[in-house]
Amino acid sequence: MKIVSRNEELLRDALSRIPQSSSRISLASCNKLIRFEDISAAAFKIQCGVQKTPCMYSRLSKQYGMDIYLKKEFLQYTGSVKERGVLYLLTSLPQDQQRKGVIVASDSNFSMAVAYHASELRIPVFVIMSTSTSPARVKMCREYGAMVISYGTTAKDSQMHARRLAQENGYLYLEEEDSAVYLSGLGTVGLEVYEQVPKLDAVIFPAGGHCGLLAGSAAALKHLNPHISVIGVESESFPVLQQSLKAGHPTEDQACNNHHFYGDVSGVCFGSNSLQLTGKLVDKVVAVREEDILISILRLLEYERATVDAEGAIGLAALVAGKVPELKGKRVAVVICSGNLELHLLQQCIARALTLDNRVCRFSLVLSDCPGDVSKLLEILAREEARVLDIKQERAFVTSEVFTVEVICTVETRDKIHTAQLRNALLERYPTTAWTER
Repeated sequence: MKIVSRNEELLRDALSRIPQSSSRISLASCNKLIRFEDISAAAFKIQCGVQKTPCMYSRLSKQYGMDIYLKKEFLQYTGSVKERGVLYLLTSLPQDQQRKGVIVASDSNFSMAVAYHASELRIPVFVIMSTSTSPARVKMCREYGAMVISYGTTAKDSQMHARRLAQENGYLYLEEEDSAVYLSGLGTVGLEVYEQVPKLDAVIFPAGGHCGLLAGSAAALKHLNPHISVIGVESESFPVLQQSLKAGHPTEDQACNNHHFYGDVSGVCFGSNSLQLTGKLVDKVVAVREEDILISILRLLEYERATVDAEGAIGLAALVAGKVPELKGKRVAVVICSGNLELHLLQQCIARALTLDNRVCRFSLVLSDCPGDVSKLLEILAREEARVLDIKQERAFVTSEVFTVEVICTVETRDKIHTAQLRNALLERYPTTAWTER
């Protein structure tokens, strides 16, 4: 496809002022102008190694008043879009380096992708993980084919050990950054979305510190159609990208490091290439609350049967929170980029999201300790079609009248309206009913 000169100049201008750094062992020295041809070449080279994931019309469309298409990148083998950039990066290495091997030091989606694709390419791969890494992550990485070494109590300890091993043994130390090769691989998502959804009005991507997917895909989309709106979404708790764009350079927020729920979106802004491309090509960056992300995880689980993590759900959270009202009635693609939510976090997220969505509520009331009073309460709950999840009775520590019992009840309702109806029915019969605020 022929390059449109206007977009090529835009990309060149975005990258013309990028400082080159040699302070770390990475592929940063390969940085150059990211062109549409680079992204097209990446798409051709990795087409047999990664999934061309579906971009499907969602049943959530009616709920949010727009045509929503979900790009399901969590269906990649390792559950993450990072495979695209990693595979193109690994296949672009010189053959002598492929023979020597590569080494990474984290438990991130990037490391998982390196472990899997390096093994598939028969490149020796070593992953250094801290002793605090979850056993499930260690097991998964080993199953992908990597040699996993536990070292140090912090991520910094693991990184220092990995760098030392790289220098001593000739391995290439890889860390997620924004070389043109890596961004080109990630940018193939933009190509696929454009192919799969005709007449697109907007595409929503996760942003945060690691905004390579946003930047690379924006380069592809804006070349193909400058009128497509490209929107990035990050957490209000860690507005790293917005801060970096405002400052004009990557910023660091140490408070956000190693936040297991947020994963990669809570990391520091890792490169000037991505930042410059984002500033030039991305139309809007919005921030959403943790509550909106949790509800998005719940919506995707219920409506799409998709189990995703915070990074995967954060794009939809912008629609849940009403952060992009200008997209009402438009055709919008949302990239669901990651599905690596640990099981113990999944349970907590669902429980919390049901409460935030007003579908699980708790109340307490005091009854006389007489036969049949609790049964009458249960009859009211049954009549109001509320499902009892838990009920407890407290007698010894009740501070009201003697021979009374405090009943603490947790129930499930259909939605916010149903919860309000139940509350009114209980207050009518038991005026002292106290509701536990979420």
